[in-house]
Amino acid sequence: MTSDKITVPAVRARKKTGPKLAVLTAYDATMAALLDEGGADVLLVGDSLGTVVAGQPNTLCVTLEQICYHGRAVLRATRRAHVVGDMPFMSYQVSADKAVEAAGAMLREGGFEAVKLEGGEVVAEQIRRITSVGIPVMGHVGLTPQSVHAMGGYRVQGRTPEARARVLNDARAVEQAGAYSVVLEGIPTDLAREITEGIGIPTIGIGAGPHCDGQVLVCYDFLGMTRGSEPRFVKHFAELGEAAIAATRKYVSEVRDGSFPTLRHGYSSARTVPAPAETSDETEADEPEGVPS
Repeated sequence: MTSDKITVPAVRARKKTGPKLAVLTAYDATMAALLDEGGADVLLVGDSLGTVVAGQPNTLCVTLEQICYHGRAVLRATRRAHVVGDMPFMSYQVSADKAVEAAGAMLREGGFEAVKLEGGEVVAEQIRRITSVGIPVMGHVGLTPQSVHAMGGYRVQGRTPEARARVLNDARAVEQAGAYSVVLEGIPTDLAREITEGIGIPTIGIGAGPHCDGQVLVCYDFLGMTRGSEPRFVKHFAELGEAAIAATRKYVSEVRDGSFPTLRHGYSSARTVPAPAETSDETEADEPEGVPS
């Protein structure tokens, strides 16, 4: 573990000391290595992999085994960021005992440093039990994607006085149950500010405005790789989707017209090292033999 590795206490401390927490999702080793090197504070292996990786209509299909598989991949490539895994649908809702068992599996088999689960007062006992055995928990209130059917779709929560009170009570319940941070998703900006100022653990916003203690985005969204309509809270910090399409078109064109590959992209039958005077860009003397695809 590196000296600047971000831990649970370090995340909690950012509530008072700053700077704000920059959180991104990651689902594989290549992406995790890039985001970690770029300075992301927290990498979340989200159950959003069900939609953005597997192409499913919602997150309900994701299994504990899948989360652990992707978690292991992300952990192998991460040096600095704190790594959190989403507890899948029905891995914690049934009972506190089942929740503890599933959370333990995520740390043991997925290598996670903390788990995240959705809900407020209704899962407070699960949070208490999980944290009581030494497993850190990140909460998640407001718009909770695993409740998509109950909510009637992905709708902003907390707009009426009754709904506002419910989200506020949920955030307080999560803190009191022992969570070290909480995601606020899809709630009005002023409510997110009230929660952030009213509880003692960091709030991490997504579609909750600028007043939270941190922000989280899906990696493909912030890199501009998602096709089709997007939520209004998404901002592209690059346009890798367009770049990937352009690169693909160029590759297809060069394969079809024969300009790729050239002789310099291949290997000779007899490997020889030319004399210094003959060395050129075409020599393979110092080139690796290649990596299996």
